[in-house]
Amino acid sequence: MSALPLPNPEAFAALQAAGLEAPLAERLAVYAALVLNANRRVNLTGAKTGAAFAEHILDALTLRADVASPLIDVGSGNGIPGIPLALATGARVTLLEPIKKRAAFLTSALAALAIDGDVVTARAEDAARDPAFREAYRTATARAVGPAPAVAEVTVPFLEIGGRALLQRGALDDHERNATADAALVLGAELFEERPLAGDRRILILKKIARTNPRFPRKDGVPTKRPLCLR
Repeated sequence: MSALPLPNPEAFAALQAAGLEAPLAERLAVYAALVLNANRRVNLTGAKTGAAFAEHILDALTLRADVASPLIDVGSGNGIPGIPLALATGARVTLLEPIKKRAAFLTSALAALAIDGDVVTARAEDAARDPAFREAYRTATARAVGPAPAVAEVTVPFLEIGGRALLQRGALDDHERNATADAALVLGAELFEERPLAGDRRILILKKIARTNPRFPRKDGVPTKRPLCLR
């Protein structure tokens, strides 16, 4: 087993400057080092420096206060936001990632950082139909690019009643906002809160209020191609 890398010094400095407690900043900086080292072999991030990757970590931590265990991170990629949130909250995390090389990296990162969690190599549309994962989580995240109703469709089915999907979004017009609220209701949830952040960024919080109809999520790729309630 290879030795754990040293914390990335640029990431550590940026995280401490943002006000994170030193022990957490150090573990997150080790995570940054793992990602940047692996990025030479596997396409994980466009960030080239520890300071740049620290910005992604800090963005993930805007969800910190809303996380309850267990957590599922859908389309986890390099582990943002699931790994930083697990480190910051102690939540048990499932990282859902369909690309095998990225899933292998995530498995090694969980082990190296001693995080309580597992990696599932599958698409969300398939995993959400598996009784082992469906309606089994209190929190779902997805750093997905695409319409918010599509992200809702691949996160809400994983939630138990009372659980919450935390969607990080940029600018949102009234058309997409209304479609997201309508899609949430179709999926057994409600648009519980829209929380503005700096600039055009925001967090949409969907709260599960009823079981999701078995027909959702639809087949692979359909949620993105034909987002619910978005015309």
